[in-house]
Amino acid sequence: MTKVIFYEKPGCINNGKQKKLLLEAGHELEVNNLLTTPWTVETLYPFLKNVPLANWFNRTAPRIKSGEVVPENLDEAKALELMIEDPLLIRRPLIQVEDVYTVGFDQEKIDAWIGLKQSSPVVEDLESCPRSHQTTSSIS
Repeated sequence: MTKVIFYEKPGCINNGKQKKLLLEAGHELEVNNLLTTPWTVETLYPFLKNVPLANWFNRTAPRIKSGEVVPENLDEAKALELMIEDPLLIRRPLIQVEDVYTVGFDQEKIDAWIGLKQSSPVVEDLESCPRSHQTTSSIS
C-alpha cells in the first residue's frame, strides 16, 4: 500500500473515478481540496516542473475556454502566478507519493509508477471533464 496525496476539485466526476481506482488498488489516500490549498510557487511547481508548460493547465477552466488565458503565450513565472491566483486553471489531479510529484491522471504512467492493479483498464477518458462535453440543452 502506498500513501497517495491527492489534490482534487471537490465534486469533480473524474477525480472521484480516479480516487476509486487508487483505493481499489489498495492505496491510502490523503485527499485535499485543490481550490482552497494556499499554493505558493514552492509548493505548486514540484507537481509541474517535469511537464511541458501547456500541459499544466485545466483546458476546461472558464478563463481558458473564454480565451482570457492562453497557456501557450505564458512563461513559467506568469503561469504559476495565474494558477496561484486562480486554482481552477490547474490541471487535475495533483498527486504526490513521497518525493515524487505529478499532474494529471495518465492511467498507464500511474500503473507503472505505483500500480493500479486493474483486471481490465478503464477505457474512458479520466482527465477531461465530462461536463465540458455536454451541451447547454442537455444540462439539467
